[in-house]
Amino acid sequence: MMDGMASEQTRTTTPRTTADMTATTTPSPLPAPAEGEPPSRVAPRAWTTRLLLVGIVLSALNLRPAITSLGALLEEVRDGLGMSGSVAGLLTSVPPLCFAAFGVMAPRLARRFGPGAVVCAGMAAIATGLLVRPYLAGAAGFLAATALALMGIAVSNVLMPVIVKRHFPDRVGSMTGLYSMALALGTSAAAAVTVPMTAALGGSWRTGLAVWAALAAAAVLPWLPLVRERRTEPGDAATPGKRSDAPTAAGDARDGHAHTDARAGRSSSAALRITRSRTAWALAVFFGLQATAAYITMGWMPQIFRDAGVSASTAGVLLAVTMAMGVPLAFVIPRVATRLPHQGPIVVALGACGLVGYAGLYLAPAAGAWAWAVLLGIANCAFPLALTMVGMRARTGAGVAQLSAFAQSTGYLISIPGPLLVGVLYQHSGGWRLPLVLMAALMIPQTVVGVLAGRDRTVEDEATR
Repeated sequence: MMDGMASEQTRTTTPRTTADMTATTTPSPLPAPAEGEPPSRVAPRAWTTRLLLVGIVLSALNLRPAITSLGALLEEVRDGLGMSGSVAGLLTSVPPLCFAAFGVMAPRLARRFGPGAVVCAGMAAIATGLLVRPYLAGAAGFLAATALALMGIAVSNVLMPVIVKRHFPDRVGSMTGLYSMALALGTSAAAAVTVPMTAALGGSWRTGLAVWAALAAAAVLPWLPLVRERRTEPGDAATPGKRSDAPTAAGDARDGHAHTDARAGRSSSAALRITRSRTAWALAVFFGLQATAAYITMGWMPQIFRDAGVSASTAGVLLAVTMAMGVPLAFVIPRVATRLPHQGPIVVALGACGLVGYAGLYLAPAAGAWAWAVLLGIANCAFPLALTMVGMRARTGAGVAQLSAFAQSTGYLISIPGPLLVGVLYQHSGGWRLPLVLMAALMIPQTVVGVLAGRDRTVEDEATR
């Protein structure tokens, strides 16, 4: 209340110019100016904004190659390291486990060092882990280095929505779409390119895995100039509006209340009890169920097609098609989502595509293989939608950080048993009918909780009551 009174008093005594109002609403990679500070001192430099854009895109490109490049060479890795089948199975379950364990640390690290510094360190961890893991002796060393890379991915996963919310508050949909598209591109490229690139580099699986460290090392560079933003409150650049891609004229009209809202948001975010929010729980479950579907698809869909009589090479191309669907749609869906007061219709449409795709795999896996691959690729675009809703369901950067950490950590914990359960059902039933029934059944609760998470409300309203 005192903050609100102080802000109101400041507005009464300090006249606001049009330039001041514009500086407040213009997205900037710099901290928000103090009231009355000359706009010329805080105007964003074009090169800094471009550097931030490059950093976001390069970081997103590095959030999945550590996983999909390994999947492409898993048989060679097992033979080279003498891994048992159980250890290889553990290796496929490590990503969601690490995402859950390390992702929860991201908000605390961001408060202490700044989001840019943490993402920079995350990219360095990815580069180091990918570079050393092929050359460490034994399966234990390989697992440890993989965990280091996944730790960098985990904190970057959580902080990407925070950075977008903070630096581009009026372009959340566009920027979320941009890095989601880059993430999908990195995922599909690593799956498609690793094997031929390994052959071109001499045929050693160690070189084929280590080469991806170069991309991660390149992603470190754009963040280095931004490391100095440490200890800056993420809530400073947050805007109270949830439809962030809407025209800014309305934002200008309510600019007189922006500082009061921001301060109130920072105060409430500091004491935010995220587990009290039903929206946060709905979003966490939605995130977990869509991650379950994605990991099942990446891990088992080629085998489903091969067991139906599709050749191994065609099955790989079908998986690449499924992953590639996320490249254009990951850019389109967040932009559409931010223009809707309720994201439920998008959730329902994606769920329907998933149900039809699984039904097709059940009834005619080979005859309609291309159609099922496309439909399941569309259904997998629930991931960029979930990331977009993380940015929309909190008012401040600090709230986004807490919600992102909670939704992703809890969601990845939920996703761990899915691929393993599908493998068990496949082994014991001797076919894919029962696993496909399970996959289709999981789409129903995913759609329900997605509709609940898509309602027009914020976690601050629910978790501070």
